[in-house]
Amino acid sequence: MKIGLVGKPNCGKSTFFKASTLAEVAIAPYPFTTIAKNEGVGFVRVDCVDKEFNVKCNPRFGYCTDGKRFVPVELLDVAGLVPGAHEGKGMGNQFLDELNQADILIHIIDVAGSTNENGQSVTPLSYNPASDIIFLERELDMWYLRLIEKGWERFARSVNQEKPELGKAVAKQLSSLRVTDKLIDDVIEKLGLGQNIMKWSRDVLLKIATELRIVTKPMVIACNKIDIKGAYENFERLRQEFPEYLLVACSADSELALREATKHGLISYIPGDSKFEIVNEEKLINKQKNALNFIKTEVLEKLGSTGAQRVLDIAVFELLKYIAVYPVENENKLSDSQNRILPDIYLMPHNSNALDLAFKLHTDIGNKFNCAIDAKNKKRLGRDYIIKNRDVLKIQK
Repeated sequence: MKIGLVGKPNCGKSTFFKASTLAEVAIAPYPFTTIAKNEGVGFVRVDCVDKEFNVKCNPRFGYCTDGKRFVPVELLDVAGLVPGAHEGKGMGNQFLDELNQADILIHIIDVAGSTNENGQSVTPLSYNPASDIIFLERELDMWYLRLIEKGWERFARSVNQEKPELGKAVAKQLSSLRVTDKLIDDVIEKLGLGQNIMKWSRDVLLKIATELRIVTKPMVIACNKIDIKGAYENFERLRQEFPEYLLVACSADSELALREATKHGLISYIPGDSKFEIVNEEKLINKQKNALNFIKTEVLEKLGSTGAQRVLDIAVFELLKYIAVYPVENENKLSDSQNRILPDIYLMPHNSNALDLAFKLHTDIGNKFNCAIDAKNKKRLGRDYIIKNRDVLKIQK
């Protein structure tokens, strides 16, 4: 799974990326700090099952802290997009094309309105962040349209002459967008398009582009810089103006500060929590104490978290509807062949079954599937068993 971070320059994308990955990236208050894409590993948060079994897990990937399991996901941070990006403005189409790798997008906006449409710093609250939501959708739709139009005329003439199954033919033509036959059929039906593809105008293709973008690039809007005075009022207004969107208030600066302080042993903080504890106060200078107190009173106590971890969790578990499952080789010891306890956790699509998990583990395991065993109640489960979130399963060959 790959999560793409997108937005205009100077909105906090690189700060969000660094806070989520602790990777070394360039962060500066001017447009186009990010020139080449940044790729790293972030984590989504799951309530670990180890406490239910009264054991201590031993993750091979990610980590577990106080019963909170952090599962790795790929993050992709591309250069900031400005109006007209699909025409080559700003950093151009290259970075739009890089976003095609992503399964879901996190659109990071400056909800404080302290950067204009080109990513230049302005007086907070002087710019309307609603414009950023509208412009990004427009850019993505036009990007999809550009990909659809490439070779479309020749394709349409071929379809008109050969009369193949329309949905299947269009899906094959647009395979770079990772669309399915069913999705194309659904879009054709929703838009009320006829079977005569030669009558599909550019406006029709744009409508198709919008529908495909909505389904293939679901989006969470991270309303960043919520810690700036007046930003929360903007956030509430945007929630009223865009009720169909998932908007999450966040402060990437605050999250980065807390993670860096934890990394250096100054505080104890679990990403996504509503509080932290100072563990080495004598090493804190007054500037750091003031910053931590600001985060505590103005961010954590008001919002319940910095929002950064919540953005990732919502993207994966609420929008993509993935579930977390623990595969084990020994259902009694909850271990693998090396006696590691609950070493692995897999993120699986909604409605995945036991056989899907078996093939996810290894093709040979899937081919030789006999049954799954639920470690919680020791029941034998068939290949069609629909996996539930936080299941612990042994796949029996």
